[in-house]
Amino acid sequence: MLSGEIGKSLEMIIVTFVCSVLIMPIMKRLAHHIGAIDIPRSDEGERHIHKKPIPKLGGVGIFLAFLFGYMLFGQHSIKMNAILIGSFIIILTGIVDDINDLRASRQLIAQLIAAAIVVFYGGITLTEITVFGYQFQFGIFSEVITMFFIVACINIINFTDGLDGLSGGVTSIFYITTAIICFYQGRLGTIEMNLTLLMLGSTLGFLVHNFYPAKIFAGQCSMFMGFMISIICLLGFKGTALTSLFVPLAILGLPILDTLFAIIRRTLKGQPIFSADRCHFHHQLLGMNFSQRTTVIIIYFINILFALTSIFYILKDPLAATIIYIILTIIVTWFVCYTNIITEKKPPKLKDIKKKLYRKQKK
Repeated sequence: MLSGEIGKSLEMIIVTFVCSVLIMPIMKRLAHHIGAIDIPRSDEGERHIHKKPIPKLGGVGIFLAFLFGYMLFGQHSIKMNAILIGSFIIILTGIVDDINDLRASRQLIAQLIAAAIVVFYGGITLTEITVFGYQFQFGIFSEVITMFFIVACINIINFTDGLDGLSGGVTSIFYITTAIICFYQGRLGTIEMNLTLLMLGSTLGFLVHNFYPAKIFAGQCSMFMGFMISIICLLGFKGTALTSLFVPLAILGLPILDTLFAIIRRTLKGQPIFSADRCHFHHQLLGMNFSQRTTVIIIYFINILFALTSIFYILKDPLAATIIYIILTIIVTWFVCYTNIITEKKPPKLKDIKKKLYRKQKK
């Protein structure tokens, strides 16, 4: 029985992976045909890292590979109907934006509609969470909090999509970690496990074409990856695969921190939250003269450390989790203190402070 489930799980990954790898060249041609091309522009503060036009619609390829896998391995239900309808809305919004930029407010409206369908039609809601052993019931606010959670996950991954292979790698680490947790808890064949495996194969296939040097970008359809992560988290909460708020937060630790710092940074500058800048984690590493490939690998490594804390939490190994947590705290604290990830002005060195004081005393 177990070997059969494992074989089916591997089959899901392989089929969606092959489908994704094969469909990406078609997406490239389609992107050129409809004008969904990411062209580097100097009018955005040199935010773009790439130097030549790159086709988008990689996110559509991930979605189509996932859809093909679902038709082969998925089970029909009202929940899945809601998930698929929400996915279609997210993908259509992403395609329109990839062709002709949409306002952030209109994207947000589409995200809220997709979230509402999942919540009110699919009946997928977050009614309670456990934080460090304490249980919190949401009551009448469950639907609103669930919608906020879905929209937050969508934009966290969207904000992360800034380098070749970055969003695809980060989300793949999430899917792998969730699959390990589900396997450990004996949850093979559950809806959250199946969605995780289908998305893992689809995203890894995309990475074949997206890792540096990228031949295709996910585009604004990267919102689909964040949408599916939110769904897997919500189903995991219901099915006890993700038994505490700490688990998904730990897996997505770096993208969440990067988004949080971006919100704080832009708020301090008086800029719109959804405005673009060059102060994300990957920009800080590039500013330290790391190459694009090395920068992405470093971010993968940090994300894996975050993921390990969630695995050790599930395995009830507090010592290993604490050690990794201390390492991550040191890394994040250093970034906050010695880069412009929150503020443009770096902390002045002690020598510079002494020089300024000495000059004032002489005057």
